[in-house]
Amino acid sequence: MAASPSMIAAVEALWRIPRPGPDNLLAAPSFVALSELCQSEYGGGKPVFALSTALRSLGLPCHLPANSAGLSLDPVTAANAIDEAYKRKTTMRRHLCPLDLADDLPVLNFGSSQVAEFSADELTDLFDAPRLARNFHSQPFEAKRLAQFHWLVVEEEIELDPRPEVRTAPFMYMTFDRDFGEIDPHLGRFPPAVEAALFFLLLAPWEQWSTMQEVDWRGFRVPWIHTVDDDLFIRPSPPPSADSLTLEPWIVQDNWGEDVELERPTALRLDDDAQSGLALFTDSAWRELETARATGLFETPVAHFLVRGFLADGMDEVMAHMTAIEAAVGLEMDHKKWLRPKPDPHKKVSSATERVAARVAAVLNDRASVQAYKDLFELRSTFVHGRAGLQKVSTAQRVMARSLARGVARGLVDVALKGARPRTDVLSDLLDHGVQYL
Repeated sequence: MAASPSMIAAVEALWRIPRPGPDNLLAAPSFVALSELCQSEYGGGKPVFALSTALRSLGLPCHLPANSAGLSLDPVTAANAIDEAYKRKTTMRRHLCPLDLADDLPVLNFGSSQVAEFSADELTDLFDAPRLARNFHSQPFEAKRLAQFHWLVVEEEIELDPRPEVRTAPFMYMTFDRDFGEIDPHLGRFPPAVEAALFFLLLAPWEQWSTMQEVDWRGFRVPWIHTVDDDLFIRPSPPPSADSLTLEPWIVQDNWGEDVELERPTALRLDDDAQSGLALFTDSAWRELETARATGLFETPVAHFLVRGFLADGMDEVMAHMTAIEAAVGLEMDHKKWLRPKPDPHKKVSSATERVAARVAAVLNDRASVQAYKDLFELRSTFVHGRAGLQKVSTAQRVMARSLARGVARGLVDVALKGARPRTDVLSDLLDHGVQYL
C-alpha cells in the first residue's frame, strides 16, 4: 500500500509546521487541507478527531517536545500509514495482562493467547512503546521493570467501521433512542476474549498447588489489562506503571561487598506439581474447551461466575463460586417441582440443594463432595438471608468453594466432549448417577 503523491505532499506540509504549533491544529489550513483530501480520496466522512489522533501517534513534529524530535516518523511513512489505516478492514487488538504475584510459570500457547515472560525489548514491541511516547510525553514506559513479571497476552481480530470518526469517537455516533442505563448481563470486567483465556487457565487446580492458601489460593492476580490496538485512528491508553504491581525490596551485594537495594516481584509460591500440571494446558486442550463451550452445557454463565470468583474478594468470591456450581449443574425444575417428569424417578430427592449436590458428586465421582456442597450452601443461605450466627469464613471453606466450582466446571467440559446432547438430558443422567452418593 502506498499513499498518493497528493497525500504525501499534504502530510509534508503539516510536518513543516514549526514547534509548538498552532493553538488549534484542527483549524490550521494544512490540517483542513489534509482532512478534505482524505475525505475526497477515501470517503467515510471528513476526518477531524480521527486524523488528529493519527497524526499524534505518527509523531507530528510540532506536537513533540524538542528533546523527543527523533520520535517523529518521516512524512512519507506517515502518509503511507494513514493510507493503510483507511484501507484496512480489520485491526489486531492485543490485550496485555500482567500476572501479578505469579510464581515461575512455564510458557503456554493456546488459541491466540500466550503466557510468558518477555524481555524489555519484547515488551517495548508488544506495547508499541514509541507510539506511547508520541502520545504521552511525560509518562515513560517502564519496560525493564515490567519485564520482571509474567504476562498473559490475548490477541483478537476485530472488524473495523469504514468511517474513521466512528472508530475514534464512537460515543458521538450513538443513537439516543436507547436505554443508556441498560446492563448486558453477559459482559464481564474484562473483554470477552480475555475472560475466555482466564476461564481456561482457571480450570487448573491452583488451589491444590498453592503453598500459601491462607494468603491466597490463586496462582496469580490480574489487577488490570492494557489494550494495544493496531488501528491508527484509536487513541492508545497511557502506559501502565510498574508500581501498580506487587514488588518487594531485594538486597544484594555488589562486587565490593556493599549492600544494594533492588526490587523483585512478590510471588505466591506453588508446589512442584504446578509445572507438570500446567504442561497439560496446550493448544489442543484449548480447542477441546472451545468445543465443549459450544454445547448446551455451557449455555448458562458457568465461565462468567468462575472468572468472577477469581476476580472477586471476600464473601463475593465464595458467592461467585457457589453460583458457578448452580449455573453448571442446576435446573429450573430443581426449584419448580411441577416441571419435573411424570412420574419423577427421584421423587424422594425433593430439595433443589440435594439434587444439585447429587450432580456435583456425579461429576466429581466423589461422595464427600455431597456434604461439602451442602455445608457451603448452608453458609451461603445464612449469609443471603441474614440469619444470625454466621461466623467468619475459614480458609478451608473458601478453598473448598473454589475447588468444587473448578472441579464441576472441569468435569462439565469432559461430559460435553462425549457428545452434544440437550442440557436437561445430561443433567438428568448426572442426577441418576449421583443419587447413590446422597
